Amino acid sequence: MTQDGNKNEHVGEFFAKDPERADFEFFGRIANSDRRGFLRNTGLATMAAMVGTAIPFHRNMPVGLVPAAFASEDVLVGKDGLTLLNDRPVNAETPPELLDDAITPTSRHFIRNNGLPPEEADPATWTLTVDGFVDNPMELTIADLRAQFDVVTMALTIECGGNGRAFFDPPASGNQWTYGAVACSEWTGVRLKDVLEKAGVQSNVVYTAHYGADGHLSGDADKLPISRGLPIAKALTDNILIAFEMNGEALHPMNGAPLRLVVPGWPGSCSQKWLRRIELRDQVHDGPKMTGTAYRVPGHPVAAGEDVPKEDFQIIERMPVKSLVTFPANGAAIGMSTEVRGHAWSGDRTIERVDISVDFGSTWVQAELDAPVNSGAWQNWRANVALPVNGYYEIWARATDSAQEMQPFAINWNPKGYLNNTMHRVGVRAS
Repeated sequence: MTQDGNKNEHVGEFFAKDPERADFEFFGRIANSDRRGFLRNTGLATMAAMVGTAIPFHRNMPVGLVPAAFASEDVLVGKDGLTLLNDRPVNAETPPELLDDAITPTSRHFIRNNGLPPEEADPATWTLTVDGFVDNPMELTIADLRAQFDVVTMALTIECGGNGRAFFDPPASGNQWTYGAVACSEWTGVRLKDVLEKAGVQSNVVYTAHYGADGHLSGDADKLPISRGLPIAKALTDNILIAFEMNGEALHPMNGAPLRLVVPGWPGSCSQKWLRRIELRDQVHDGPKMTGTAYRVPGHPVAAGEDVPKEDFQIIERMPVKSLVTFPANGAAIGMSTEVRGHAWSGDRTIERVDISVDFGSTWVQAELDAPVNSGAWQNWRANVALPVNGYYEIWARATDSAQEMQPFAINWNPKGYLNNTMHRVGVRAS
């Protein structure tokens, strides 16, 4: 609620409209000439009460800043235990121990936004345009998608290309994801392949281009926050969905409601949320976050901190082999014998084996590994370990995929902090 009595206006909405007025009316805070701002005694007391403690560096807070401690109350509604990394745009990850389910609940699916979610997202009136180099341009409602195409449900893994960026040294700019920008939920929708084939893919098509309804952070309606695409051969595979349900219910607003793409095994940025249009192009798509160094890595190994020319960067396609320990949690106290479990995945490939070590990599034990429930799903694994004496141990997990690629121990550094697939390590105390 704002000070002027509008009980239906969220804190974030009030600050987005007029940050200086919001500061003054909500906290009694006004700006000085260098825009760092300061608080009146009453305003500081109000803010401190809301966050639950004193704010030692309150004088450094920029005007219009919504403290994350209570901004998250608005942006993470319907989510459980996520860690908020940024509130404009909203980005939040899931602690590994909360990803223990074989199928990720909607409440624990991470959030990765590049812009501002649309204010209007009525599934009854939402339309998807398919155009460009097609024989039959189409405009489809969600009801049309349900009626005209086979509706399928698949468990599909989505991972942000920057998952693990927090561990790069030298650091890489961007959201400092640790382990939790990954999930495998059940998605219901229609195959992108079926829709494109009905539209009629012309022989000169090279790439798809995806457009969403999210707004640019600047508020400029002519700017897009992100518009990525896929090589047409990838777009015509069987496990890419235009999804309108998540775990048997409507999509969560922060996960792209009411319509999104789900492209398993490739960077999550390919899975356009709030999907409005798919264009078929006769060139590699050049939308926002498709050019320069965005979602690209050097085409050759580089030294940590090396300055890499832009022309040496290549678009990220498949994600690398990776595994995650989801039980026990890092820092847990455990017994001398325990089950260890987690998930593993590798782009378009399957996982062949997962190995576990409790002696800092001197010996390894092969875990029991489930097959994927369908193409594009992560694989669940488990192993029983017996520890010799009381003390501190680290549980290491290492996956190997169907092309015999194995997770490394050290980071393969790149300037943008993408594709960190180092072995996951969990520290425990056994007694």
